[in-house]
Amino acid sequence: MSIWFNKELSLEDIRPLGKDTMSEYIGIEWLEVGKDFIKAKMPVDHRTKQPYGLLHGGASCVLSETIGSVASAMVVDHSKFVCVGLEINANHVRSARTGYVTGIATPLHLGSNTHVWDIKIYDELSKLVCISRLTVAVIPRKESYRKTSL
Repeated sequence: MSIWFNKELSLEDIRPLGKDTMSEYIGIEWLEVGKDFIKAKMPVDHRTKQPYGLLHGGASCVLSETIGSVASAMVVDHSKFVCVGLEINANHVRSARTGYVTGIATPLHLGSNTHVWDIKIYDELSKLVCISRLTVAVIPRKESYRKTSL
């Protein structure tokens, strides 16, 4: 059974969300929507590396928060709620120097006020690069949020 509010959720529904945002700037691309996961990839290049030539830990956090936040937004009724990040943590277990990394978000908890997401990031050899957990607040939509429709 699908966890998404829109049971027919597709990549075409989420691709426009990154327009004119950090995720567009650093090259995050949506890959797949499953019954209970969302997957995206990010390049390891001049936009996402730190001075030693390794994937920047902050870039891994951006990928994790992007995937997890969008996933939360897809679980709720947008006419009533918005989802905003509360806390993120990340364990960087392996470096990446080139190519792409792929993040997969799956829910650990989908409550009425909070969501908790497990995000795992892998390199092109399917080796684990980062494990992240994102906690998202689900808050009632205010009139000022209506300017941004999801």
